[in-house]
Amino acid sequence: MQTLNETLPGKESHNTEFKSVWKDEYLKQICGFANANGGELFIGINDKGKVVGVQNTKKLLEDIPNKTVSLLGITVNVSQLSHDKLNYLVIEVMRSSVPISYRGKYFIRSGSTTQELKGHELRAFILQKDNITWDEITISKATKNDLDENVVSRFIKSAIDKNRLPLHAEKDNVVLTLKNLDLITDKNELTRAAILLFGKRPQKFVRSAIVKIGRFGNSDTELISQDTIEGNLLEMPDKVMELLRIKYLKSNISYQGIQRIEKLEYPKAVLREIVLNAIIHRDYGEQTDITIKVFDDKIVFWNSGELLPPLNIQMLQQSHPSKRRNALIANVFFRMGYIEAWGRGFLLIREELEKENFRLPEIVEFANGLQVTLFKNPKSKEKSKEKSKEKSKEKSKEKILQIIIENPNTTTYELSDITGLSISGIEKIIRGLKKQGFIRRIGPARGGHWEVVKK
Repeated sequence: MQTLNETLPGKESHNTEFKSVWKDEYLKQICGFANANGGELFIGINDKGKVVGVQNTKKLLEDIPNKTVSLLGITVNVSQLSHDKLNYLVIEVMRSSVPISYRGKYFIRSGSTTQELKGHELRAFILQKDNITWDEITISKATKNDLDENVVSRFIKSAIDKNRLPLHAEKDNVVLTLKNLDLITDKNELTRAAILLFGKRPQKFVRSAIVKIGRFGNSDTELISQDTIEGNLLEMPDKVMELLRIKYLKSNISYQGIQRIEKLEYPKAVLREIVLNAIIHRDYGEQTDITIKVFDDKIVFWNSGELLPPLNIQMLQQSHPSKRRNALIANVFFRMGYIEAWGRGFLLIREELEKENFRLPEIVEFANGLQVTLFKNPKSKEKSKEKSKEKSKEKSKEKILQIIIENPNTTTYELSDITGLSISGIEKIIRGLKKQGFIRRIGPARGGHWEVVKK
């Protein structure tokens, strides 16, 4: 027994908690510490950090370790300490490398509280503890016949062209190549990644592998049209981009010589990068679809799955480590040359938007997912309006000049009737023509006429 007047913990934290007395239900706090980064549970100290003492220390020194072993499957170190002649206990909990449950429930320490894990958070936690990703898990009912070998062959050829698969891969057995990429196990079981990437009907096994595109009016409730895109993930980005191009977005058309140039109203490279990120990094364990909402002034992309710690929204705006929710899927897209393994996706988006003078996207974590809003370029819109206005003004000026050439005696009111412009508008154009030396007035306003100086 020892006295620790100077080492008493000051307050509760992510790895420290106080309890005045021991109750068996506090095993869930121990469970929470084990599932997080470990911690210490003090018995005989109230929530204000004051030592109040605890009775039956000898019995508790035996009971607590026994109960943690039998109910949690872990060992803890329990010590008896004293302060001002009052005994208290400290239970030291080590971080567990495997998931720990208490009466069938999983708890984790978050801040200074202990929370129960449920749903997708529990699934993600267990996978992380087991050091595997969701797409590595096998599908027992899937067989080689569920794979589209044409898609696999196209992938292999593309990866070889990008120098991200060896040349002999094209001659190797398809199953061997997929095994080398950990997409098929040594027992010939297909992983979720294999089915999603190369499956003939991936949605037969993973129903959430769907992208929905909708055209909206002024609000989310005003749906004008919609489409659903299914199929394997490797072909999905091209399908999405093609549908956006031909149905949902406008293209500005120009010519270089006889070559026709079509430019989407949003930078194509930016759209493609956002679509790829949504497809590769989404949480396919959630029964939700990737959604793309197209409005007059913006596009809103959403996919399930928040950023993986320690990433946050601010870190996306700068160089950051690559964190992969679906390691096998990401690896195949990397070998295809669709993405880089450096976590530079959002930096490339930023560079492209700044290059074309677009507003930067709004990125938020929303509804257990990531939402990216891409805005139309307001400056381009203003320039377009200004050009249109200037063009219209130029046409009106040419029309008025032609009328004056044909009838030098025409009046302001007659010009207004013929052109449909207001009197003030006609007078403004007349002043401009006179100032630029195209016309001059001979005689008074009434009874005079116009003389064209130059055409």
